[in-house]
Amino acid sequence: MFRYYLKLGALSIRANPALSALMVAAIAIGIGACMTIFTIQHMMGSNPIPHKSAQLRHVQMDSWSDANPYNDGANPPIQLTYTDARNLLAAEQAVRQIATFKSGRIVEPEDPDELPYTVSGRATSKDFFAMFDVPFKYGSAWDAAADLSEEFVVVISEPLNERMFGGEDSTGRRITMNGDTFRIVGVLDTWSPVVKFYDLNNNPHEPVEDTFFPFSTAMANEYGNEGNTNCWKPPEGGDRAAFLNSECIWIQFWVEIPDQAAETQYMNYLDAYVEQQKELGRFPRPLDNRLPDVEEWMILNEVVDDDVSVLLGLAVLFLIVCLLNTIGLLLAKVMRRTKDISLRRALGASKASLFSQYIIEAGMIGVAGGLLGIGTTWLGLLGIRNLFNRFDFVEKLTHMDWSMTALAIVLAVVSALAAALYPTWRACQVTPASQLRIQ
Repeated sequence: MFRYYLKLGALSIRANPALSALMVAAIAIGIGACMTIFTIQHMMGSNPIPHKSAQLRHVQMDSWSDANPYNDGANPPIQLTYTDARNLLAAEQAVRQIATFKSGRIVEPEDPDELPYTVSGRATSKDFFAMFDVPFKYGSAWDAAADLSEEFVVVISEPLNERMFGGEDSTGRRITMNGDTFRIVGVLDTWSPVVKFYDLNNNPHEPVEDTFFPFSTAMANEYGNEGNTNCWKPPEGGDRAAFLNSECIWIQFWVEIPDQAAETQYMNYLDAYVEQQKELGRFPRPLDNRLPDVEEWMILNEVVDDDVSVLLGLAVLFLIVCLLNTIGLLLAKVMRRTKDISLRRALGASKASLFSQYIIEAGMIGVAGGLLGIGTTWLGLLGIRNLFNRFDFVEKLTHMDWSMTALAIVLAVVSALAAALYPTWRACQVTPASQLRIQ
């Protein structure tokens, strides 16, 4: 019977091409508007490292003022002071741990005719690359000795390697930045997480840095911080040493914890560390240490902008309006076929068979609307990409993956079936006698 109803549905659609096209168009436009915004929201909030996000934890400790709590006491600070980052690094209580901050550099080309140019940079520890599964095209990360001895070593991005060395294996070569000569130990392969989850204090969707160098080297040579810096009291002095010893937070700290037992052990260590610091006159607020994983960290930092959620709500309302129009068109189509319905009922067709027939027809319209909706979604994403093409990260957010494609079709079919319920019910209520009397 299913194949028979498919045939009847196809004949009905062909018999009323204009009306059927209007229904398909209404569904496609509604699906396109809804899926365009939903795709952007999905990409903004998608887990950038799902296979190990639960093992990666961002360290939070409440070192803030008792009189003026950070975030009104709802959450501890989202970064650490240099004192705490240095102490946690030295303790080595996790499988891997990194202290990191953003610090731009100025590259001085070997060619005297070429002008220096600015590149993004990140001070971090060797564990950064293994912790976040960063791929390498050439070479590898520096070793633990480089972290301890403050070596001038650097890992560069694939685009920077292409610009400086034409894409060749540049490991072992030299690069001068801000007067310091670094030895290249590795070149990254293509790595472009949709969300730059390891540093949400800056734009979470900006490209990864061009250069990575040891945290110890950056501190020894007083590299500046380009990220957010917050202090609950001013440093006791105006020099660099006073800033480093202050209660200013500006360093992100991540640890890799393989299981629940390791998490409990590390949390116990943090509690003991804070209690020790309290004895030294620091951490005036109650104990509040936290270890959010990647997804929890993204939610806490509200990676998905509220404006996107508002736009999604408006898009859903627009889809509902399109479905109401589809209901009206389906109802009009059913009312035009009351004589055929009455004749089928008089010949013995049950309400259930009529219901199945019209629901299958609506499903066919929904599939067509979904396929066309994929096209309208693609056009919507393309329009947003062109409108905001000055922002590099927009291209990553306007990518429609297979899950979004499948969701568009499913949503279209479900919407069409939902829209068909009332018209189909009305069709089943047609009384054969009232129509056959007229014949």
